[in-house]
Amino acid sequence: MSMAVIGIFASDKGPGDPERASLMSQTGTLFARRGAQLLCLWENGGGPLPLMTAAKTAGGAVSVLADADAALPPTLSGLPVRVLPERVARHALFAEEAQVLVALPGSLASTSALFGSWASRQGRAKPVVMLNRHRAFEVVKGFAGDVLSHSVAGYDRNIQFADSVEDLWNKVSWVLEQKR
Repeated sequence: MSMAVIGIFASDKGPGDPERASLMSQTGTLFARRGAQLLCLWENGGGPLPLMTAAKTAGGAVSVLADADAALPPTLSGLPVRVLPERVARHALFAEEAQVLVALPGSLASTSALFGSWASRQGRAKPVVMLNRHRAFEVVKGFAGDVLSHSVAGYDRNIQFADSVEDLWNKVSWVLEQKR
């Protein structure tokens, strides 16, 4: 898989969490080394800094869709940034450009952004893979099994849950292969 555009939702908001930062760094490094192009959101003055920094350091391609407050830190200088002040338009473009949406354990804001982007597709399935570390997405997993399984055709091919960063990459690769 070369240069697949992967939209990643992760957040470093909230109290310091070394494990969450480590997961972001591991994901950014692994995905960059595997040739993925990462697409990230920068909203309300923040974004998945450890993920973006790790991917950039590993030589990966990272691009950013940002709100009007698009002041990225110097460590991210040189990354392509497109500003779309309107949240709905930003999330719709994010979902349109990404071939797959990936969610890492993070904040309520990152989960809300994932849902906003996914919902903007209005019935056109976009694969989503979630890193269910410490059962972070267990509620979503239950919802998928109980509700989406009855209303969304092929939900089991388009919504995947991973247990580790390596498993995340494998599931992302699998869903992209299924689209071909």
